[in-house]
Amino acid sequence: METEVSRWPRSFAALQIRNYRIYFCSQIVANTGLWMQRIAQDWLISQLTGSAAAVGITVACQFLPVLLFGMFGGLVADRFPKRRVLMITQSVAASLAGLLGLLAITGVVQAWHVFGIAVMLGFVTVVDNPTRQAFVSELVGRDHIRSAVSLNSSVFQLGGLVGPAVSGVLIHAVGQGPSFLINGAACLLVVTLLGIMVVPDSVSRAATQSDSISRQIAEGLRYIRHTPEVMWAIILVTALALFGLNMPVILTAFATTVFTSGVGGYSLFNTLVAVGSLAGALLSARRTGGPRLRLLVSCLAALGVGLVLASRFGWEPLFCVTLVGIGIVTMLFMTSANSLVQMTAPAAVRGRVMSVYLLMLLGCQAIGGPIVGTVIDHLGVRSTMLVCGSIVTLAALGAGLAMARQSNLRLSVSRSRVPLQIVHR
Repeated sequence: METEVSRWPRSFAALQIRNYRIYFCSQIVANTGLWMQRIAQDWLISQLTGSAAAVGITVACQFLPVLLFGMFGGLVADRFPKRRVLMITQSVAASLAGLLGLLAITGVVQAWHVFGIAVMLGFVTVVDNPTRQAFVSELVGRDHIRSAVSLNSSVFQLGGLVGPAVSGVLIHAVGQGPSFLINGAACLLVVTLLGIMVVPDSVSRAATQSDSISRQIAEGLRYIRHTPEVMWAIILVTALALFGLNMPVILTAFATTVFTSGVGGYSLFNTLVAVGSLAGALLSARRTGGPRLRLLVSCLAALGVGLVLASRFGWEPLFCVTLVGIGIVTMLFMTSANSLVQMTAPAAVRGRVMSVYLLMLLGCQAIGGPIVGTVIDHLGVRSTMLVCGSIVTLAALGAGLAMARQSNLRLSVSRSRVPLQIVHR
């Protein structure tokens, strides 16, 4: 890992590392292309089927492989050189985006094409995401993990500002196809920049041992079970993924049935969430000290309240303002949870631990997406959003109470001048 004398503000400290600067630049373009594809894909399937449930099924198709095979992705991340793995996964993602773009441009695309390519992208995600997380940790080292995680989130949300706007214009002008092709080109740029990095292709020694796959998976799960900080972070992320990260499905329905604002409104809603998320990522980067579980509980509860409020607002500008707040607390939660897990897990099992984290984060969206879409079709989007927000709020409060009970806090009388003390046992 290459470092220089620090001349960067705390929020951008990871950028003092050359390899991370290259990676950071590649992600600006890559995430813009990814957001363009997401908007085009959601709107394409909505046009082809006219169903919110179908949008949820598309989300499920992309995340179901993560739910089923996520742990194997962590093994790949721990066993093989991470840069080479990422070059392969990004090349495959570029091919799939290009294929979907050609199908859309030629006018032969059907819903099953979108579902099938989403599944294949899901298998790419199985390997790509845990490898990417562990690779960033190797690039910057423990001292800059928090900065790098926050910067990565900022770049992702910056793409969320530009991507939906550009994609909305392209969809209006020429259809969804160009958005897919641009994402394919962005993936190829990532491959090129990974190739010019000077990074030793190191592999964790523990991951190259001759233990069976089942034993290595069990080792990762055992570490999680015996590390309360990581376990609780993953539990909270699971609640978020099931009921709090279904905004593509919900916002599609709001744009088509509540405010009837069409693809322009859908792009605007996603852009506003991204504005809040970018602000949340920058706030997270400026925070001092390590991430804490109580911050995760507070952010999750705030997200639930935000969803409940947004579900009740009938005036579109007020709804839009609430989307910004939802983006802020969601990103504060995500960056803090990710930093906590990465800073806690040792390098020998980090890939497997992150694969479980991502399995819950992405895989549970495969369950929540279709459920939310189906409920929207039957009960309406406002009632569905109200239910999701209520469940998220209750999950945060329940987890907070369980943590307090697990920590064995009690009040006792002391003879000192302070009459009450909290004693940890």
